[in-house]
Amino acid sequence: MTSSRLRRVLLFGLLGLILLTGAAAWISECLLTGPKPAAIGPPPPDLHGEQVSFASASGATIHGWYAAGAQGGGAVLLLHGVYSNRLAMLPRARWLHALGYAVLLIDFQASGESSGDAVTFGWREAKDAAAAVAYLRSRAPGERIGVIGTSMGGAATLLADPPLSVDAVVLEQVYPTIDQATRNRIAIYLGSHMTWLAPAMLTPTSWRLGLRPEQLRPIERISAFAPPKLIVGGDADRHTLPTETMAMYAAAAAPKQLWIVHGAEHVDLYHYAGDDYRQRVGAFLQRWLRPNDDAAAKGAAASPENPVATPETRP
Repeated sequence: MTSSRLRRVLLFGLLGLILLTGAAAWISECLLTGPKPAAIGPPPPDLHGEQVSFASASGATIHGWYAAGAQGGGAVLLLHGVYSNRLAMLPRARWLHALGYAVLLIDFQASGESSGDAVTFGWREAKDAAAAVAYLRSRAPGERIGVIGTSMGGAATLLADPPLSVDAVVLEQVYPTIDQATRNRIAIYLGSHMTWLAPAMLTPTSWRLGLRPEQLRPIERISAFAPPKLIVGGDADRHTLPTETMAMYAAAAAPKQLWIVHGAEHVDLYHYAGDDYRQRVGAFLQRWLRPNDDAAAKGAAASPENPVATPETRP
């Protein structure tokens, strides 16, 4: 190859690299972190709830639905995943409310009907989670409070500072670090050989949001998070790998339980696992939110002394 041809190859290669990294930055800036508004409106009549709103330290006004429960029945906060809103948690809310729990479903900042200018993968959303816990405590005074957070909702639960003062937490498909989450998604859509693009996607996001990737590491928070935890993931999940879910479990402070759902990808586990989800998650919440209920100990998937729940097939 002549020197002039080599220079042209190197030049075109450099231009291609610039275009590729620029495209990655644009995707991160415009598509991944942009707000995801949606008109939702009042709750469905069968939930017997009401529209609510309250301020968050994230700077947003948070909108959601609240449905009162039976006295002494406990209360559950439902936190949706990235690019979603409270509608994703409605089936869980119907199920829990039918069991007598008070339920609060919210739209995170920059999602649904809540204000906000950027999705932050759990960082600002952690402030929304804290505000929601405070609101739920004001509406259901004296009740034990649980949280079900899926994906970003679970990350927001763990990233709250100070830690959320709650009595039980279900963490579904929660990424351990934003770097690994980004690499997993690049591998899915572009191939594992392209994961080197992760810094090009994370850097503009950091500039825009005013935070560093090191601040989005839920795995570093879980060891100091005291409430009982049920950590759930799918063994076919390519967004949050099963090894990552098990690493979150290993790092978590006791009491804790692990449930790896056989065959589940990064999907709505309530729909996927059906009765198995309701039995396992229901037993966990009953155990910790209704400690004086004699039935609480009867259907538990695992005890805090022997906390690992073995993988199960879907019913």
